[in-house]
Amino acid sequence: MSAKILSTIEETLSNSTIISSDESILNIYLQGTEGLNQLDGKQRNIIAVVKVAKATEIQLLLNLANQFSHQPSLKFTIYPISTGNNWGYGTSQPASIENNVVLLDLSALTNISHFDETLGLVTLEPGVTQQQLSDYLRQNNHDYMVPVTGAGPNCSILANALERGYGITPYTDHFGAVTSIHGYWADGRPFHSAICELDQSTEKFADKTFKWGLGPYLDGLFTQSNFAIATQMTIRLAKLKPAFVSFFIQIEDDALLEEVVPLIRQTLQDYEGIVGSINLLDQRRLLSMFAKNPHGCEQHNLSLEEVKHLAKKQQAPCWTVVGSIYGSKGVVKVVQQEVDSIFKKMPCKRVYSNSLQITLPKKLISIIPRWLVKRIAILSMAAEQLDSFDKGKEIMLGKPNTVALKLAYWRHNQAASFDKKNLSPSEDNCGLLWYAPLITMKAKNMREFINFVRETCPKYNIEPFITFTNLRHDCVDSTIPIVFDLNNPQAVKDAHACLKELVIAGLKKGFVPYRLNIDQQQWLLDKESDFWQTVNQLKAAIDPNDILSLGRYNPR
Repeated sequence: MSAKILSTIEETLSNSTIISSDESILNIYLQGTEGLNQLDGKQRNIIAVVKVAKATEIQLLLNLANQFSHQPSLKFTIYPISTGNNWGYGTSQPASIENNVVLLDLSALTNISHFDETLGLVTLEPGVTQQQLSDYLRQNNHDYMVPVTGAGPNCSILANALERGYGITPYTDHFGAVTSIHGYWADGRPFHSAICELDQSTEKFADKTFKWGLGPYLDGLFTQSNFAIATQMTIRLAKLKPAFVSFFIQIEDDALLEEVVPLIRQTLQDYEGIVGSINLLDQRRLLSMFAKNPHGCEQHNLSLEEVKHLAKKQQAPCWTVVGSIYGSKGVVKVVQQEVDSIFKKMPCKRVYSNSLQITLPKKLISIIPRWLVKRIAILSMAAEQLDSFDKGKEIMLGKPNTVALKLAYWRHNQAASFDKKNLSPSEDNCGLLWYAPLITMKAKNMREFINFVRETCPKYNIEPFITFTNLRHDCVDSTIPIVFDLNNPQAVKDAHACLKELVIAGLKKGFVPYRLNIDQQQWLLDKESDFWQTVNQLKAAIDPNDILSLGRYNPR
């Protein structure tokens, strides 16, 4: 049966398209950080990977799948991925366990078809990664920022926007920066906005400048759904400002959380558009960036004594507020003073990227021979911390790097042996899941959440790393990484049990995830609810033959 399907696909698509059914190739795509196959014992069935070289091939494949949807010997479904680096949420694996799934790999579609330097609008395809866009901007001397994420340089810009991802650069909401989408509905019909259809000019540029289009807003149906495949997206890029300063507010007492939350909210409200997104990291999360796990891959959490020892060694405070200020030199100078004045209201240490506390040690280490820095422990540790600081600053300036990916290796038995510039959690066999609930930005709610996570995770030998990212002054997303040893079956079982308890118990407290992994989409979403019945009605109209991304944000 599979052979018939493959030969039909090969006859339909051009020679430039790569079609593979080799088991060793398929296994690469089935790698993931989630341990799903160990969890349920069911192998996802990919019969082939189709890697298209031209976007027009997508329509041909969709038409073929619809044409053969009623022929059992030729029926197949399609599951598209952009780069397949959706670590912790499914990586490149299909959402459901179905027969005859063809994985559609769009990573070769790397065309940046248009960039308007004056307006900062860029049009790109699904395979364009953070690094590729960064290289394009740098090579052409365009002073704009890439909408980076902690997922790293090799992740798709388009896919992150469709998952409603966010970052710490000025345009925090990545889908909010999307102005136009082109693609194909599941039934093979092309999609572009009503404005694009009405525009009779040669350039058809109006479509790229106005997000909401004309008539019902259909672009939103491309996000967190299985209705269509996006082949092209236009996004607004934030322009690099003349001046930039990052700030680090270090708080030594956990009890001061209730005091710092209103100050963060005040900063975001008073300096919206000047101060970017603000992160709040707890001590354990900070240690995961700088310290080596003393337990290696073992399922043992840090004891309070170990946390205290590592925190003293790494000078890691109880809580760290991380933010950035963008603008003209005069504006940044004034706002830095204002931010300093705001946080002076509570006991804390305030560090800025332009202060002597940062610039002087960097200068001293830069003039000391490298071999000597490596031999002297305190210098080596300081150099590593300053390097991480610089990498964090790069992220705030829209320059992609792998600094945040180190987290995925916390329980990897060979964590230190990997090249830090080329980390790939799935290829390196890391265990990683995410719990990403929304929390009202009030100190009471955030404290309740902190206690909840710190009580739940240790029951399953999961380190309770906590990060809060302020999407706006009223809403916080907390990303809780569930890091485990992927080679340990009990660790995999514990990790999923931990995530399940966090989700189920969290819902009762009002902590609702804004994003789900492919396993959660199957057991958490209720197809009988009003919302998902409506989604299923839309699915039936747009994909009548049920051939696209089965199970993706669509309970069956």
